[in-house]
Amino acid sequence: MREMNPHRHEVRLLCFVATILLIGGTARSESEQKPSVIEAPGNLSPVAGVQGKAPSLTVSPVPLTTAQRAKATMVNLNFRVPPGYHINSNTPKSEFLIPTALKMDLPTDIILGKIEYPAGEDTSFPFSPDEKLSVYSGDFTIAVAVHPLHAVVPGKYVMHGVLRYQACDNAACYPPKSLPVSFEVNVVKEPPAHHANPAQSPHIHN
Repeated sequence: MREMNPHRHEVRLLCFVATILLIGGTARSESEQKPSVIEAPGNLSPVAGVQGKAPSLTVSPVPLTTAQRAKATMVNLNFRVPPGYHINSNTPKSEFLIPTALKMDLPTDIILGKIEYPAGEDTSFPFSPDEKLSVYSGDFTIAVAVHPLHAVVPGKYVMHGVLRYQACDNAACYPPKSLPVSFEVNVVKEPPAHHANPAQSPHIHN
């Protein structure tokens, strides 16, 4: 019987181990590339969460806004949803959907007033043709009321905020994202109070 070369045996063993590792790595790579599917509760269709590919909203630059002390001033924030996508409105029709919401962080003695969201557009999609969802698409505006108190020193102040939203297309929804928002307000004094002169008596003559 011819003896096997020990070096050749080691080479074959190394090739076998390398093949096993290659197969295992390929299978693991393919499983990582598959999008996770989240089963939606209720009668909503399953929603695929595609990691790393969520579309991003944009916000237009906000011009400097003059705000009078002791008075509420409205500031319009103009957002844009990329073509082919939509986001849930601030009042979605299902408790399982993530609403679009704006959170503001204002300087001391500047009070946040009412935040006015636009009405959503009732639209049905292929994944749920019998159900209409309240969504925003294209351009939409959120109005924010800022109210500087009398104690605020006149000058320029930066308002910071975050818009949280979840974008979807006609077949899938993506992980929620946050969009930083900021704008500048120039706080000015109240106009001087007008004091009317008392009416002069007709019996007084100079």
